[in-house]
Amino acid sequence: MTPTLITFVFVAYTVILFLVSYMTGRKATDDAYYRGNRKSPWFVVAYGMVGASLSGVTFMSVPGNVLKENFYYLPMVFGFVAGYVVVAKVLLPIYYKMNLTSIYGYLDNRFGMKSYKSGAAYFLLSRGLGATLRMFLVVSVLHEFVFRHMGIPFWLAALIFILLILGYTFKGGIRTIVWTDTLQTTFMLASVFISIGCITQAMGWTFMDMVQEVGKSPFSAVWDTDPMSPRFFAKQFLSGLFVTISMTGLDQDMMQKNLSCRNLREAQKNMFTFSGILLVMNFFFLVLGALLGMYAQAKGICVADTDQLFPTVAIGYLTPLAGLTFIIGVLSAAYSSADGALTAVTTSFTIDILGVERRGLPEKGRRRMRYVTHLCMACAFLILIIVFNWLKNDSVINMVYDIASYTYGPLLGLFAAGICTRWQVRDGFVPWIVVVSPVLSFIVVRLCKSLWEYSFGFELLLLNGMLTFLGLFLARKRTLS
Repeated sequence: MTPTLITFVFVAYTVILFLVSYMTGRKATDDAYYRGNRKSPWFVVAYGMVGASLSGVTFMSVPGNVLKENFYYLPMVFGFVAGYVVVAKVLLPIYYKMNLTSIYGYLDNRFGMKSYKSGAAYFLLSRGLGATLRMFLVVSVLHEFVFRHMGIPFWLAALIFILLILGYTFKGGIRTIVWTDTLQTTFMLASVFISIGCITQAMGWTFMDMVQEVGKSPFSAVWDTDPMSPRFFAKQFLSGLFVTISMTGLDQDMMQKNLSCRNLREAQKNMFTFSGILLVMNFFFLVLGALLGMYAQAKGICVADTDQLFPTVAIGYLTPLAGLTFIIGVLSAAYSSADGALTAVTTSFTIDILGVERRGLPEKGRRRMRYVTHLCMACAFLILIIVFNWLKNDSVINMVYDIASYTYGPLLGLFAAGICTRWQVRDGFVPWIVVVSPVLSFIVVRLCKSLWEYSFGFELLLLNGMLTFLGLFLARKRTLS
């Protein structure tokens, strides 16, 4: 594929998104921006959330990671499904009962204002870092295959991308994103299946040949049975369970889409449908990774970074159709994760940190505050993308989950204590607890590695949450009997 063709696809796809934005963002109120007026069809939300959850990380890092870690990611996906059941049956009823716009309002009601602010601050940190890592991955691809050939530096490529995201989410917010996510999910899933077909054809296999070759390939190993390994299957399952509870159920970005459904029952149907589709699609991403690995071995293709395996093969070795569908898929993944994240952090900052709903401002004042926040968050995303370009030294999917383990852990501990106990906690201690817990987690990880050669995987999230839970136990108020 030529840079000119890739540029044309990029521009055409962006124009389509802006058309959808124009149609959904007309006469949008604050309620439309934050909650979609609670009129989003559940099946549209479910389908669109698939693209938002997969993101550019799944689209590129999961297939590439198969080179190093086989199908060891699959037990974690099974844990995801179990986690979605918990979100649907435990968390969603609480959020709907309290009629929340920001889910961190629960912490204010349960523990107090400082707990509320601490939870919101951790979400902003978590989502900001995670979302910009995902955006960085996609901007890197666009820069490598499009902008670099035009003499455009990385920082300018990142600026262009952020301005486009800013443009089509500025007015409609979640009401726009529900529909753009649907479009983006369709393109992303089509890209995966077409890529599988193109590699199968390039290898001279029939469909049944492909199934057999993947099945007997060493890449298809699923169960790591070494308890000391960070990819031990039991660790993976538990990590998937708690990652989902934290990164979906305690994440304003994902829950904001659910809370735009008409009622609790429809939101739960959305969650169950979404989890089933996501399980199937993650399996096909792993199949794609095995095929990419076998193709690379057959052709003698070497990549320094596994995240670059998919784009290298699709654009540099397969047919133009494969390259075209890859570009469309990665654009879909990028826009889908970036637009929701920008809207969610804007929502959380204006409502949780600035307290726009508590101030009693007129509609015009609230809208102005939202616009300014939206712009500031876009600038913050741009700065972080540029910083990650300087620092990247690992597979992005591992970086995302490492960050999540340290930043979503305190949220997991806070909500677990709120839901599972009747403790009344000294609210002033909470900011200290949620800072100390990740620090202690880091120390424990280093000690276990040096003393017992035990490597923590994604279960680090659980350790962090348990330390926060313990801190809240110690800070609880004693009641006289």
